[in-house]
Amino acid sequence: MRIGELARFAHCDVETVRFYEREGLLDEPARETNGYRSYTAVHAAQLNFIRHCRSLGIGLADIRMLRRFQADPSQPCDEVNELIDSQIERIHQQIESMRVLEQQLRTLRESCHAHQSSSAECGIMRSLEQPMDDESCSCHGDGHVAEGESPAGDAPSLHRH
Repeated sequence: MRIGELARFAHCDVETVRFYEREGLLDEPARETNGYRSYTAVHAAQLNFIRHCRSLGIGLADIRMLRRFQADPSQPCDEVNELIDSQIERIHQQIESMRVLEQQLRTLRESCHAHQSSSAECGIMRSLEQPMDDESCSCHGDGHVAEGESPAGDAPSLHRH
């Protein structure tokens, strides 16, 4: 099958297939005489495995490791269990970061009173105009920046592809 057929089968974009191939997660397909890639049922199974892992938030490096276990099923699964335990811990950390972020947004929301006539008087806008570590910032006034965020204002990273 060609790349478009594989992508449709896996419910993803052609670029996603190419990306996983470039990353070495999907085995390189044979080439037809005209240069087109020729994918097989094995590639479809690999792509399904990769996409299933990604749906669980598993990163590319960890998928590489899982693919090695897939290629050699005689290996003990201790490392697979450790990898999943690490993923669970990352999820717990992300949940906590999201709770902190939610509280900061609730605090920010409480700084606005609906009776203001313009955004110039809005407590939310005033707070957002302050440096994050400034005492006058209602959501970060204690100097706390959300976990995973730099003081320069970069958003917390939740990886996905």
